[in-house]
Amino acid sequence: MTRKEQHVIPNGDRWGIKKDGAERCSKVFDRKSDAMDYGRDLARRQGAELIPHKKDGTIQNPNSYGNDSCPPKDRKH
Repeated sequence: MTRKEQHVIPNGDRWGIKKDGAERCSKVFDRKSDAMDYGRDLARRQGAELIPHKKDGTIQNPNSYGNDSCPPKDRKH
């Protein structure tokens, strides 16, 4: 089973939300913070992974809001 992903990507001078495998952005924003807020809400509703990108296209800090296939190990217990 493939995991669901929502990407926050640069789209010219703007920022877009793009579902993994889609050809076009589903929504475009003027500011990255607005795109992140919308993407976070969308990822939570879908139980998906939110993957923000920098202006150069590299991945920033992905965040999982669903069943993480590789959850972090509990190092305290």
